[in-house]
Amino acid sequence: MICAITFIFLFVFIRLFYVQVIWGKDLQIKALDQWTRNVPVLAKRGEIVDRNGVVLATSKKTYTIFVRPRAVTKLDETVAVLSEIFNLNEQELKQKITTTKVSEIKIAKHVGKEYIDKLSNYSLSGVYFAEDVTRYYPYDSLLAQVLGYTSADGNGISGLEYYYNTQLSGTNGEILYEADLTGVDIKNKAPSYVPAVNGLNLKLTIDYEVQQILEAITDEAMSEYTPKSASAIVINPQSGEVLGMAMKPSLNLNNVPLGDLETLNKLGRITLVADCYEPGSTFKVLTASANVNELLKGNKNAYSLEHVYSSSRYRYVEGSKIKCWSTHEKGKHANETLADALNNSCNPIFVDIALALGKDNFYSYLNSFGYGKVTGIDLPGEAQGMLLPKSAVLNADLARISFGQAIAVTPIQLVTATASAINGGKLITPYLVKEVYSSGGTLSLKTETKQTGTTVSAQTSKIISSYLEGVVSNGSGKQAYIEGYKVGGKTGTAQKYQNGVISQGKYVMSFIGFFPADNPEYLCLVIVDEPVGGTYGSTVAAPLCKKVFESIIKVKGL
Repeated sequence: MICAITFIFLFVFIRLFYVQVIWGKDLQIKALDQWTRNVPVLAKRGEIVDRNGVVLATSKKTYTIFVRPRAVTKLDETVAVLSEIFNLNEQELKQKITTTKVSEIKIAKHVGKEYIDKLSNYSLSGVYFAEDVTRYYPYDSLLAQVLGYTSADGNGISGLEYYYNTQLSGTNGEILYEADLTGVDIKNKAPSYVPAVNGLNLKLTIDYEVQQILEAITDEAMSEYTPKSASAIVINPQSGEVLGMAMKPSLNLNNVPLGDLETLNKLGRITLVADCYEPGSTFKVLTASANVNELLKGNKNAYSLEHVYSSSRYRYVEGSKIKCWSTHEKGKHANETLADALNNSCNPIFVDIALALGKDNFYSYLNSFGYGKVTGIDLPGEAQGMLLPKSAVLNADLARISFGQAIAVTPIQLVTATASAINGGKLITPYLVKEVYSSGGTLSLKTETKQTGTTVSAQTSKIISSYLEGVVSNGSGKQAYIEGYKVGGKTGTAQKYQNGVISQGKYVMSFIGFFPADNPEYLCLVIVDEPVGGTYGSTVAAPLCKKVFESIIKVKGL
């Protein structure tokens, strides 16, 4: 008997402990939910500004209208007024209010204050409104893919809006009203207010003036050559700060077709980060850098800077015939040095270099320059490119990789690797967000330049920079030459493949340039995909890059 009573008391004690301590918080929440109704107070999403404070993404104050059916006392009047103000079907609205089983229904979202002013002319019980926020982009399509966009409920779903969604979002608040079991507000009971905590702001490395220049240049490329796409990026090669990124075709961020996934993927994709392509001759910067660096290290397989290469326009590697683009007219591509080879973009010479250095050595440079892996840029969807496994590479493959075939890279990889070749050998992580801070100015994050490795020596870098300056002043990149300025660069004309076969007449034309060549502050890559009427990267992309640099010189007063 005593055991039975002890057991009952023990059971009751354990049950009370569970209800009051373990289950208590949940029960309090359920009780609060039954005796209150809440109107959300949405947090203001943080702003995104350029490096100088120009607002690129912000939020406008708008309103959401609610109806609490059980609190409606004048049904017909309420239905008539709401239908007229918000252009709703009167019968459908009435049915929705009278048949719904939920305590609260949403009538309209993201409406302007003028609608609230109209509602204030009526005393409609059971009708409420709450402030919400609508994302707004002052410049419509400027930096569209990089900024990204938000969903209908305000969460970032692409670009920086997605990558930094946690920081930008903030925490919602609410207004709590006490109500009876039928959902009617209890009179003379003051509502309680839980304030929202606004999201943090992003200050970008982007320079609005540089971005405008890139938008104009890519628009010009689309207009003049009607290509599949045109894109351009400018970075500071010393710090990794991205100063501008433009990709066309683009989309209007204030009118995003959220229901059309095909269009969103086509226009909203960050191609400079997410897409791969054969870089063609722009890749020769790596091969030349590897040779010079090995030469300075004392590698006897590396060619001297004065070495004169064979004038033959062909190389035969494991039964594969590799030729130069030149037709070898009189005086063309004959008896060249490495500097001449870069000037003329002569494929066979880079084949000689790669085969002389060997697969193991050459692949170590591919790895150190960051190919085959992501750069770590703070954007979603970055691809790592396509690099054949070293174990599977034959000499014929190595020969083609040397001049930018049999390898696929992302534009941001090419930019980062080239920056390393001309900035003293520092492989720098590119980045877009400089600071994350509160509306009061308190810093939450400050990004510093991050060096992830060393590719070549400072002396190698100096030599390569001077050679690439020669490409612009005397070689294939001369259409990027600017009188009075030290500009360096490399052209690229890459073939395209379809179903594993070269697609005749389809090319990706590019130019990667930098200035001042002896201490670069700006590095620009321009890519034009399948231009109509264009012949080479030297005639299509190089002049566009020149216009980018000329515009930067003008607006910055350099």
